[in-house]
Amino acid sequence: MPSRRTVLAATAGVTAALAIGTTASAVTTPGDKKLRSLISRMTLEEKVGQLFVMRVYGHSATAPDQADIDANLKEIGVRTAAELIAKYRVGGIIYFTWAHNTRDPHQIADLSNGIQRASLTGPRGLPVLITTDQEHGIVCRVGKPATLFPGAMAMGAGGSRDDAHALGRISGAELRAMGINQDYSPDADVNINPANPVIGVRSFGADPDAVAGLVAAEVAGYQRSSVAATAKHFPGHGDTAVDSHYGFPVITHSRELWEQLDAVPFRAAVKAGIDSIMTAHIQFPALDDSGDPATLSHPILTGILREQLNYDGVVVTDSLGMQGVRTKYGDDRVPVLALKAGVDQLLNPPDLATAWNAVLKAVQDGELTEARLDESILRILKLKARLRLFDDPYAGRSGVDRTVGTDAHLAAADRIAERTTTLLVNKAGLLPLSRRTYRKLLVVGADPASPSGTTGPPTGVLATALAELGFTATALSTGTAPSAATIATAVAAAQDADAVVVGTYNLTSGSSQRTLVEQLVATGRPVVAIAIRNPYDVAQLPSATAHLASYSWTDVELRAAARVIAGKAAPRGKLPVPVQRADDPATVLYPIGYGLSY
Repeated sequence: MPSRRTVLAATAGVTAALAIGTTASAVTTPGDKKLRSLISRMTLEEKVGQLFVMRVYGHSATAPDQADIDANLKEIGVRTAAELIAKYRVGGIIYFTWAHNTRDPHQIADLSNGIQRASLTGPRGLPVLITTDQEHGIVCRVGKPATLFPGAMAMGAGGSRDDAHALGRISGAELRAMGINQDYSPDADVNINPANPVIGVRSFGADPDAVAGLVAAEVAGYQRSSVAATAKHFPGHGDTAVDSHYGFPVITHSRELWEQLDAVPFRAAVKAGIDSIMTAHIQFPALDDSGDPATLSHPILTGILREQLNYDGVVVTDSLGMQGVRTKYGDDRVPVLALKAGVDQLLNPPDLATAWNAVLKAVQDGELTEARLDESILRILKLKARLRLFDDPYAGRSGVDRTVGTDAHLAAADRIAERTTTLLVNKAGLLPLSRRTYRKLLVVGADPASPSGTTGPPTGVLATALAELGFTATALSTGTAPSAATIATAVAAAQDADAVVVGTYNLTSGSSQRTLVEQLVATGRPVVAIAIRNPYDVAQLPSATAHLASYSWTDVELRAAARVIAGKAAPRGKLPVPVQRADDPATVLYPIGYGLSY
């Protein structure tokens, strides 16, 4: 473990000079002069590298597994994270579970330290922004034993800005202890489209003012823990029916509607001093009629975000490997056009060599000026200075043990989760479920893969939690598309139970999950349905005896739902989105703010 030290004499005092305020300000600070001096000594190649945030495979910066070395060689042309930094001088690295970066807290801290050491011992000794997508709920890269909180829509159901601030503060402290200093969270999208395939429960809800308050609170919590928060996806991804990972969504809002809806949380994030904002790969004709994605739009990123919203912090693209940004231009043009639009950081290009060389060539050919690169690099270095990375870049083993997944943090997550569970239907006062009358429970339903390194599967987590609360509970996984044979097995098992708990996952009118619930209800056993992702499932299940929304299938949310079912906690969540009738979408079945209790 490296000792704490000042890693760049030329920037001594930069951190102190910038620590006096947390906002991303255009006002010149005493540290600017030192940072500009540093930039003036950087080579053009080093400047280009600072603009990129890149994935890399492996649990170690210098000695990854052979399979990860092979993957790095195939995709990036280097063997390790250390070689990536030496060759391309990247300014940031993003961690993914699938890239084997996040096995356990000590390993993560060691990887972070190895990355920092590789960069700090190179020319100019530049620290690295190490980032990940730790949104909580259905999008998390660091799993247990780290503390995992309810996701954004669950937090929207709880409605507490204090809880959102606590989430950011605790999650930020744990990430920082592992050497992760930037989080691509919170999601500032206002989700008004129930069919949104990519945002959904990642949003705090459909009320722009409520979303804005929770975004600002979470930002303040993260940045209090010296982790850069990132509001995404500008100018707003909440009303799409296309996933920008695989297609090119179009937002048809008017400019006036954008001001009233999508812009509100981003304005709140800027006012709260947000460190970075992520762009969306969406077409928004009312803001820019060129047909370009927002990520490549000068009118949107410079005209609106920089000039109208007065934001001078770091702007990072969403992943450049997503189809939404690759539809109109080639991978060599995308990074250049993004920089011309006003972007500072280029995230995860599909081919780093192509993207890196394209930016270098654009400067050499005069399409981009070196002064334009310097603007972005200054923002990036100011952020690194505010995060104290020039003076204190390393994670310590004792800090991991003291901070990550502590009993106090886990208890806080459980308490917050209890305030999010939403009760929508409770026929004949079935809930809370009496252990005397309904001792034997059958738990069936969908078991999607764990979204964030939680134990899972959902049916097992629910059955275990209910057993710990005094019931006899049996788990039977029936999946997201149960066959007739699977449904028959569940119905037969229900004959031996006093009541049935069923987890539903994104129901549609033609889903066989509906058939499962209807046939379970036909047995005469009370059926408690839990929507374990989108809360809109209740509209498809009028026959269920009781219906809850947990907004995700992570352990913390499922355990809270079990405590509500058992009466160990009262349901306190209120819908943060409206639920329309399944047969008449123009009619609201359950409005924003709806939620029963007992």
